[in-house]
Amino acid sequence: MDTCHENHEGEHFTQSAFTVDWQARKVTCPEGRISASWSDQRKSSGTPITRVHFTSQDCGSCPVRMKCTKAADGRRGRSLTLLPRDQQQALEARRREQLTEQWQQRYNIRAGVEATISQAVRRTRIRRTRFTDLPKTHLEHVFAATAINIIRLDAWLTETPLGQTRTSHLARLDLAA
Repeated sequence: MDTCHENHEGEHFTQSAFTVDWQARKVTCPEGRISASWSDQRKSSGTPITRVHFTSQDCGSCPVRMKCTKAADGRRGRSLTLLPRDQQQALEARRREQLTEQWQQRYNIRAGVEATISQAVRRTRIRRTRFTDLPKTHLEHVFAATAINIIRLDAWLTETPLGQTRTSHLARLDLAA
């Protein structure tokens, strides 16, 4: 999923709203303005990136500026950080794929599995074993799986409602604003 801050509630333009011309090394914004600079750089980790900037003159008078940039002072235009071309195109393809019904169905299965793992970790502390030998560790895992099955069976028989999904610290800060 596209998790960048600009995608919050669909009220901001994401990178996918911009058209990248890799040959000309230019980016066109949703309003048709052309980027002013294109700079190949490296992150501190060594990962190659491309920084693209739009001028403050283009962005300052733009009617959809609030949907585009968080720069409040008006001295800077929008900037984008792009991965190398093949990686950026693969990322965009995966983000488009995530919008399909087929992907959502596959992800629902993963979400169920992750919920089961999360419950096992929280209830049985299965991430750390109490033993150093493999047979005892295996037995501990079998007992943990059995315990989770019993807990879930009990919840189903007593019609206990499912717990709410955990909200991350970052999401809680966003909700408080």
